[in-house]
Amino acid sequence: MTNSHTSGRRDARQEQFLTILSREEALTRFEAALFPRPIPAEERVLAEALGLALAADVTAPIDVPPFDRSNVDGFAVRAADLAAASEMRPIRLALNAETIACGTVPQSGVLAGTATPIATGGPLPRGADAIVMVEHTDPLEGDAIEVRRGISPGQFVSYAGSDIARGEVLLRAGTVVGSREIGMLAACGVAHVSVARKLRVAVLSTGNELVQPGEALRPAAIYDANGPIVSAAVAENGGEVSFLGAFPDDEARLEAAMRATLAAHDVLILSGGTSKGVGDLSHGIVGRLGKPGVIAHGVALKPGKPLCLAVCDGKPVIILPGFPTSAMFTFHDMIVPILRRMAGLPRRVDAQVSAKIPFRVPSELGRTEFVMVSLVEGQDGLTAYPTGKGSGAITSFAQADGFIRIEALADHVPAGSEVPVTLFTPQVRVPDLVIIGSHCTGLDLVVGALFRAGLSVRTLAVGSLGGLSAAQRGECDIAPIHLFDPKTLSYNAPFLGDGLELVPGWRRMQGLVFRAGDERFEARDPQEALGAALADPECMMVNRNQGSGTRILIDQLLGSARPDGYWNQPRSHNAVAAAVMQKRADWGVTIAPVARAAGLGFIPLAEEHYDFTLVSMRKERPAVQAFMDALRLPEINAALGQAGFSRAV
Repeated sequence: MTNSHTSGRRDARQEQFLTILSREEALTRFEAALFPRPIPAEERVLAEALGLALAADVTAPIDVPPFDRSNVDGFAVRAADLAAASEMRPIRLALNAETIACGTVPQSGVLAGTATPIATGGPLPRGADAIVMVEHTDPLEGDAIEVRRGISPGQFVSYAGSDIARGEVLLRAGTVVGSREIGMLAACGVAHVSVARKLRVAVLSTGNELVQPGEALRPAAIYDANGPIVSAAVAENGGEVSFLGAFPDDEARLEAAMRATLAAHDVLILSGGTSKGVGDLSHGIVGRLGKPGVIAHGVALKPGKPLCLAVCDGKPVIILPGFPTSAMFTFHDMIVPILRRMAGLPRRVDAQVSAKIPFRVPSELGRTEFVMVSLVEGQDGLTAYPTGKGSGAITSFAQADGFIRIEALADHVPAGSEVPVTLFTPQVRVPDLVIIGSHCTGLDLVVGALFRAGLSVRTLAVGSLGGLSAAQRGECDIAPIHLFDPKTLSYNAPFLGDGLELVPGWRRMQGLVFRAGDERFEARDPQEALGAALADPECMMVNRNQGSGTRILIDQLLGSARPDGYWNQPRSHNAVAAAVMQKRADWGVTIAPVARAAGLGFIPLAEEHYDFTLVSMRKERPAVQAFMDALRLPEINAALGQAGFSRAV
């Protein structure tokens, strides 16, 4: 390169380089030139989606399990029949003729004083509300059994939708598909998913002095370390790498290579050629490759000052400093977040390995137990929140960050214990926002907006009362609740304690659900329908769990009445709808959106308030403020309306 060829541009290049930007300003300008942009997506079968990021939210098409099922080998019974059973006073139950195995649809119900043999995974028959383990029974002559201990309603039963509820957002866009996610998708019958295509990233080194590893090192030359190390780092962060080798300081040849490479790839990364020396050509060529061109050239970093960031016709062109230490520092600090965002991948962060257990975790003596946990930010550091839904639940595995180990000689982990957490992945991140309490499909709409804004959110569905307890312990930012106080005839506010505030959410219509065509309910008002149901001894209800807002409403409606099915107490609206759909019950109480999705008849009862308990000391956190802002977004309110909810005023 001659002086006459370069002198016309030297002053302009040097002046530009002397305009040093802060790291934050350089990133802001770079991101503004690149985003928003669509994530390149492609459809793949599950087996070929491993390691890729989902391009869109995946919604569960079915309930998992799709029916109420037994967790153990034993007998389907009515818990009320065994309320007084003990070792000293066993109770005799007559055996029904059928035996329920996996994949067998029950043909007969369980009447009072009877039991039906059932295998693990077998569907719960009509009338039964619990399972007694075979180990706790003795056979008797005359097709009967003897039960030696009492059981509770719902014991050893997994209710329909207790693991995954139909219509629930199963996995969020940006989730990297691993074996656990594939298990969740397969359990819902999902065979294909839309995933973000890997970014096609070209890596090119520049400099006359560079020699590739394996070649003889000539005088004044050095081995090219940047090309291989940057290529490996790109691959570690989900990119599909093409390493093109090193190019000499020949402007025409380098420009031709950069143009051809950029046309065939999503991103071009070079190393070297960003400074002010005679051979530093790359940043001058970038200005001719497309608009807007160079965004930042020179960043206030040590090491890494010569970094050059450009966008050429929508594609990023990055020129890293020539020294390997500077190149890798700037790549991991500033480029990795951009590449992962372009590829729809979550941000890469360091994992935590030590946390406190918020409450006593019981265990069985004589067995080493592994308890899966989610990490949330507590009042005094990280809290490991147990996330188990039972041995058959898939979501517990997928939603957990890791697990704690309880040794065989311990029968519990005391509350407040500092425990080691074994992580499932080295890239676990404590979420920006933690929501613990009652779940609602409407909440998915708000959380989705936060995900799209780049925030990580963890939601744990433990019910309204469980959420209030978590908020009082400082384990969450927000606790969704819908609790009715019969004394004040108001929702939620009477249940708040010191340090908690109430944020209005939305309204959900609760109502009686039934199968279309049932004359006991069709074209009747709530009082008439309830009267007809209670007057018919064959009309079976399905209840809700104690502590839920819906259960409070049901008990007010029934008064002292305890119709057949009262002690069948699933923990979700979806499970109630499933019981009615599948004729294991004839009526129950759920919310209008769930009834509509299930195709059931619906008689409105009362509009309940689904609000948010806010932990006052955490209200100024950016993620909490982002949640509050999302509640006010017109598009969120419109989506809530379309889903069947009405926004609180």
